[in-house]
Amino acid sequence: MEKEKISMSKIFEEVGVLDQTFKQKTLKNGVNTYIHSTPKFKTTTFCLFIHQNLARETASKTALLPFVLKRGSKSFPTSRKLNLFLEDLYGTNMGGDVLKRGERHIMQFFMEAVNHNYIGDKNILIKGLKAFRDMILDPLVENEGFKADYVNQEKEILKRNIESLYNDKFNYAIERCFQEMCKGEAFSIYKYGTVEDLALIDNKILYNYYRECLAHCPMDFFVLGDIDEEEITEIIEDIFSFERKEVKQVKTDFVSKFVQEPNYVEEKQDVSQGKLTMGFRTNTKYSDKDYYPLMVYNGILGGGTHSKLFQNVREKASLAYYAFSRLEKNKGLMLISCGIEFEDKEKAIDIINKQLDDIRKGNISDYEFDSTIKSLVNSFKEAADNPSMIISLYLDSIINGIQRTTEDIIYNLSKVTKADVINVAEKICLDTIFFLNKK
Repeated sequence: MEKEKISMSKIFEEVGVLDQTFKQKTLKNGVNTYIHSTPKFKTTTFCLFIHQNLARETASKTALLPFVLKRGSKSFPTSRKLNLFLEDLYGTNMGGDVLKRGERHIMQFFMEAVNHNYIGDKNILIKGLKAFRDMILDPLVENEGFKADYVNQEKEILKRNIESLYNDKFNYAIERCFQEMCKGEAFSIYKYGTVEDLALIDNKILYNYYRECLAHCPMDFFVLGDIDEEEITEIIEDIFSFERKEVKQVKTDFVSKFVQEPNYVEEKQDVSQGKLTMGFRTNTKYSDKDYYPLMVYNGILGGGTHSKLFQNVREKASLAYYAFSRLEKNKGLMLISCGIEFEDKEKAIDIINKQLDDIRKGNISDYEFDSTIKSLVNSFKEAADNPSMIISLYLDSIINGIQRTTEDIIYNLSKVTKADVINVAEKICLDTIFFLNKK
């Protein structure tokens, strides 16, 4: 026992920054700020997240908006002008993206700048933040809409991204499995929306949607770096001061479901390899205490080269080119994915089911269990060296209404027993099997 305490203490020391929480404050306009000061990084990272309910009628607009906004502002009407300005700010990086977290659709805007303490010029930070603000709050507008050329160009790029999913058979099978198992649930909606909905958007429609989001959508603003927390809060309060209206609630729905007869869906395409995807309901929330055993369960099942799927489906049986499992923690789902020969489908399903049964029966080796714990701990230690991953972890905490430091996570993982894993295995239920077959 004493040996374990010493080793865990060492892990906590190595993890460092993630063991400290962000200091939260709500600005006058309702924007939540989360600031963490640490000397660990030579850059300062800023992230603004704008939350929206994942819905068919808004999905394509939400996906399109960050990419249009980063094309140009009134201060920097072209990407070239902005890039030249950012180069003068010691290579500051700035951009936007869209995320799908459970049934939340989130617009992300980020800026990473060299820490002003290393340059000796605080104006560098302020100049960067003003440009960041302009990208989000002062876009290039013409005729009561966004610049039409920018919207049309970004629509075409997004259209190609949506269509390219069909050619990416690996991700296509995963997405289709989620769509089938979550019919009637918002999670079935693709994060980029649809080509059909995208075609209906013009520069004025998108601009009106943008104004609506600014006025009503919840926002979280993160700052991570070697900064003075009070000072940066004042700067943000000043620079990001804009009028907002009543902030709406964004849902975080969770579906608990035990399926008696799994749904089987087969789709035929011109493919050279079968894609078998199995979707499960974990019936465990991210905020549940059982989430720690669930993480270990997933690691034992298909979380690496030590896992049952890798060893028994891929290596011993030679049935799969790849075989893994993963959790969708913000939705309470688990997915098994493997690439197989078309004629091996039933055999692969049988062997996968055997791995599931083995865990339920407690047939878990010390090697599988210990390797999983080590792998999970190492992944959180790696996260401590990546500002965006630190922020991402905390964002999950906000979404799920529970604060978890990395220290908490590692400590609770160390307490998980094989009995806990067996217990959580009983709650996992196969919902849908999707098979991409040849024509």
